[in-house]
Amino acid sequence: MLLLAAAIPLIFFLPIAYAERADRDKPLHIEADNMTYNDLKKLTIFTGHVIATKGTILIRADCAKIRQDPQGYRHFMGSSNGITLPYFRQKRDGIDEYIEGNAVRINYDGKRDLTTLSMRAVVRRLHGLSKVIDEVRGNVLTFDGQKDFYTARSGRDITGPDNPSGRVRAMLTSDTGQALTQLDSAVKLAPSTMLHRASQP
Repeated sequence: MLLLAAAIPLIFFLPIAYAERADRDKPLHIEADNMTYNDLKKLTIFTGHVIATKGTILIRADCAKIRQDPQGYRHFMGSSNGITLPYFRQKRDGIDEYIEGNAVRINYDGKRDLTTLSMRAVVRRLHGLSKVIDEVRGNVLTFDGQKDFYTARSGRDITGPDNPSGRVRAMLTSDTGQALTQLDSAVKLAPSTMLHRASQP
């Protein structure tokens, strides 16, 4: 897979388009098995099969903590019980594409329309709801829905036999759907026989 450094602007591999503009102003709807609310702290905690929607935004988690700031914006933190990773999805504005991802923890900042996926994070760009166009893996991934800007950071939690340093990894495709670049340590380079023949008299 293509090994990248520490940060990737989303516009590097996505056509110019933005997350669904209306999502930021839509109400937040939540379903769960249980709920507790602390009015003093403006904190609501949902547990058990949590499903949150806000316009085209969908977040699933085992536990969700929602805090309201003094301006009235809500901040969502979804976490896992250790079995199933929380899930995030948001439609891109004006085109049939979605951004989706999984991570141990997913934070959504309603004021800035900023989603942060932390630990074992993976984000994919989909055509429709099924075809994967691009995929990025890292320790912390952020998606700015207003600016369509994407960053990825490396970390120890994504280390493994094939990635001992825990670097960010990405699979990017061109507009034609073909792989843009794919580097692998097993690939060996050899001189071109065509170039050799062309140099002969």
